[in-house]
Amino acid sequence: MALSRLRHPLLSHSLRILSSSTRSISRTPSSRIYSVGGNGNLRPTSWSGLTGVCDRPLKSKWIGVKFFSSSDFPHEVLSMPALSPTMTQGNIAKWRKKEGDKIAVGDILCEIETDKATLEFESLEEGFLAKILVPDGSKDVPVGQPIAITVEEESDIQNVSAASVGGESKVEEKKPTTQDVADEESKTESTSTIDTSDLPPHEVLGMPALSPTMNQGNIAKWNKKEGDKIEVGDILCEIETDKATLEYESLEEGYLAKIVAPEGTKEVAVGQPIAVTVEDAGDIEAVRNSFSSSPVNQKEKAPQSSTKSEVKTSKNNTARISPAAKLLITEYGLDASTLNATGHHSTLLKSDVLSAIKSGKLSPKPASSKAKAPPSQSHQAAASEESKSDLKQSDAYEDFPNSQIRKVIAKRLLESKINTPHLYLSSDVTLDPLLSLRKDLKEQYDVKVSVNDIIIKVVAAALKNVPEANAYWSDEKGEVILRDSVDISIAVATEKGLMTPILKNADQKTISAISSEVKELAAKARAGKLKPQEFQGGTFSISNLGMYPVDKFCAIINPPQACILAVGRGNKVVEPVIDADGIEKPSVATKLNLTLSADHRVFDGKVGGAFLSALKSNFSDIKRLLL
Repeated sequence: MALSRLRHPLLSHSLRILSSSTRSISRTPSSRIYSVGGNGNLRPTSWSGLTGVCDRPLKSKWIGVKFFSSSDFPHEVLSMPALSPTMTQGNIAKWRKKEGDKIAVGDILCEIETDKATLEFESLEEGFLAKILVPDGSKDVPVGQPIAITVEEESDIQNVSAASVGGESKVEEKKPTTQDVADEESKTESTSTIDTSDLPPHEVLGMPALSPTMNQGNIAKWNKKEGDKIEVGDILCEIETDKATLEYESLEEGYLAKIVAPEGTKEVAVGQPIAVTVEDAGDIEAVRNSFSSSPVNQKEKAPQSSTKSEVKTSKNNTARISPAAKLLITEYGLDASTLNATGHHSTLLKSDVLSAIKSGKLSPKPASSKAKAPPSQSHQAAASEESKSDLKQSDAYEDFPNSQIRKVIAKRLLESKINTPHLYLSSDVTLDPLLSLRKDLKEQYDVKVSVNDIIIKVVAAALKNVPEANAYWSDEKGEVILRDSVDISIAVATEKGLMTPILKNADQKTISAISSEVKELAAKARAGKLKPQEFQGGTFSISNLGMYPVDKFCAIINPPQACILAVGRGNKVVEPVIDADGIEKPSVATKLNLTLSADHRVFDGKVGGAFLSALKSNFSDIKRLLL
């Protein structure tokens, strides 16, 4: 059935099938489910076969999800926990327990090296450590990935060791990443309420990952309507990613039976269903009626409708409290009976307390009868004053929705400012030779170029002269990596945010060639039509605000690059010069400020000084760039 991809082959939504002679497999996220028979043939099966490791998705909890295999012995999968707010992966520094060891509540299972420190992973229940899935020394284990299996009875250890536990063998064969867990959650949510066993052949199209940093996208426009015939190469819809608005193209023919995510749907997770297609027109109605509502809307409405019931049912259901949760409850003075415990056997976890604190729906501990009245009155007064002020200010502001691009820009800039040690170097250069060259090109050769076009050539020549500046810092290797080509990223302001199209091999191109290519890339950027290879990569960035009344500014580095040059406007100044007679006299010159923001891990004073010296030399003798 119809699989869709982008027009560009590098971003095709490729078919991935993990097969086994006795195991259920799936075709792309949220697609039709197939099973393999004894003769090796694929046949459709119901979506209930997509269970993976357990009957519900893994979550980043202190303790994994309890589930039962076909052999009916209880076991538990322990996942890599999120031990700090910024942690996305961790290293297994040391296992304190061995396979077969008995574990009690409070025992230290292993030491985990996070992005902040090395912390201890504590057991909340007693049992036996049956299987270690991730051994000592394992690096970069994603949060949520299974790391061990425990059982309640010692006699069940051999069953786990023999790989008879429902899906643990799959855990070792295919180690899920955080994205896999998120995809599995979205698949479970969107398909768990739909019985597809009796439906005709159909295909569920999921939101594709159209760029390396994309984890969600917006449906900008549907080019096809429900019931439309689709051919190979037809554009189904336009998807707004974190970089640009790209087209989603059909690879096979069929009919668009149901649009699950309508136009304007925001923040659809990668892998979440957006449409359903069928092979025959006669199957459209049957499939359309089965997919009656959008999982996106269900996901948004679910928390609103279930909030009250969750609060009610959470009261008095806490049987155990983890040590970390106890500390938080004591620190914030909370009533543990009002918190929703999601751990096994109604264990209140640290994450449960943090979720309650984030949501703001906190219930303080009941105070003594003597002190009860005054605090409650003061709280009521404060709450009423706050509600009044909120009502007064409700009309004083307007929410301005962010595009997906602006959200990612904000996140990347913050990460860059926090994680990259910025070094700032500033210098004034004389702009008159550049302006003279630009005038000559126009008058003598009828070649119209901008000041920015010539600056790009100047910078590219300086990077060629100082190759140490054309480099970046590798976190994996912990060293500086020199680039072979000089690829300049140009900052272009668009309605959706700042884009940085790349001018490849700028040092090898003429000024007129640079001018025409920059115009073409800028037009594509403003129209949201840049291809991924036209904005991903680059070795050096230039941000020019010379067309505005900005004398100088400091720009933020665009990782993984190590440099960005901030260009201000030219200003006429009076400076002393020595004429041919050796007499000093005043002269008017146009000066331009350049501020280099550099990664201090790549640039030290010597490299930065050499690069600015090469820049200044190129500006002074601008005509040599034509050679």
